[in-house]
Amino acid sequence: MYEVDARGLSCPQPLMMTNDALKTQTGAIKVLVSEPHQKTNVEKFAKDKGKKVTVNEIGSEYEIIIE
Repeated sequence: MYEVDARGLSCPQPLMMTNDALKTQTGAIKVLVSEPHQKTNVEKFAKDKGKKVTVNEIGSEYEIIIE
């Protein structure tokens, strides 16, 4: 599974990194973010692209699995 580590980055970097991964990778992508609004933005973006999204909260961070 390809991993995008966007923890601690400012918007719109997590979204841009997720977009790049969706364009270049096949299979599932794991996106790690540290802020609730980043989780919401990445989740909505992936769903708008027709992807299945699963979100796990790990401590104060979020793991978003995009398939």
